[in-house]
Amino acid sequence: MTVTAAKPTTAPRRAVFPFTAVIGQDDMKLALLLNVIDPRIGGVMIMGDRGTGKSTTIRALADLLPEIDVVADDPFNRSPQDPDVLQELGGKAPTIAKKKVPMVDLPLGATEDRVCGTIDIEKALSEGVKAFEPGLLAKANRGILYVDEVNLLDDHLVDVLLDSAASGWNTVEREGISIRHPAQFVLVGSGNPEEGELRPQLLDRFGMHAEIRTVRDPELRVQIVEQRSDFDQDPQTYLAQYAEQQQALQAKLVAAQGRLSQVTIDHDLRVKISQVCSELDVDGLRGDIVTNRAAKAIAAYEGRTEVTLDDIRRVIALCLRHRLRKDPLESIDSGYKVEKVFSQVFGVALDDAEANGRQPAGVS
Repeated sequence: MTVTAAKPTTAPRRAVFPFTAVIGQDDMKLALLLNVIDPRIGGVMIMGDRGTGKSTTIRALADLLPEIDVVADDPFNRSPQDPDVLQELGGKAPTIAKKKVPMVDLPLGATEDRVCGTIDIEKALSEGVKAFEPGLLAKANRGILYVDEVNLLDDHLVDVLLDSAASGWNTVEREGISIRHPAQFVLVGSGNPEEGELRPQLLDRFGMHAEIRTVRDPELRVQIVEQRSDFDQDPQTYLAQYAEQQQALQAKLVAAQGRLSQVTIDHDLRVKISQVCSELDVDGLRGDIVTNRAAKAIAAYEGRTEVTLDDIRRVIALCLRHRLRKDPLESIDSGYKVEKVFSQVFGVALDDAEANGRQPAGVS
């Protein structure tokens, strides 16, 4: 999903709580921002207590992003520079429209046809044309697809979402007729661990995993309640207070996307990342790949073209914690285990890792 700074349209939109006003939950916010900078990271799985701001933060992120150029009236939100579009138009210049980055909610009761789209077989046979009704994946192209309570979603549908997110394409086949369209989106799933876990095979395919907990500090809780009350009473005035911060973060994201291709990571750091994955007994190579991509994305976000050790420290637990083999008798937080091995391999003090907020279970 490429974002470009552009003048917003004047059409009125429903007020959305500003991303820069969200208090705490730094892991979740960082994971979301890095996936916007580099969607190839593979999405975010957010697990946490009810009422901790998961949905609010995700919608705030979509609203934060600048408008994108799309082909007017195109059901797939394709870019005017898309080679397939230019080929379809025979070299003619497409009509360009601007729209907000799509934010699509996938309801729990959605069917595969609703998600992937449907082919009108009768029309195809009688008129000889491919009559395709786009689904939610088409609407989410170049945007964000959000699945709340993803751990309660049918495993087959989760597989479909993850396949499309990884390949960037959605293929619908019915009765020998095949339709293929772009489906490049950031997949964001959220859920409450009390309501069931996602299967490890599916969990592993999410690029990053953020665990969030209810804020315990009474002062912060009061501040959050007051902020929400102020926003609900007068959304426009509240948004105006954060307009400058929102624009600054938007510009920072645009700059980071432009800088990403220039970011490099030293070979020794790559080797140590893989050593951490090996010592944690992480299956496959997804953990290595995602950690490298996330480290580059955070370097680009911070305005640099070279990955540092601290970049890796900030993302490695988010990239690996959900890939560890679970021991039901173990009382140590998986993020803490990642930080501990990281500190041993990279030769840094564990105190630095604890600054990320991950500690052994029972430590507060």
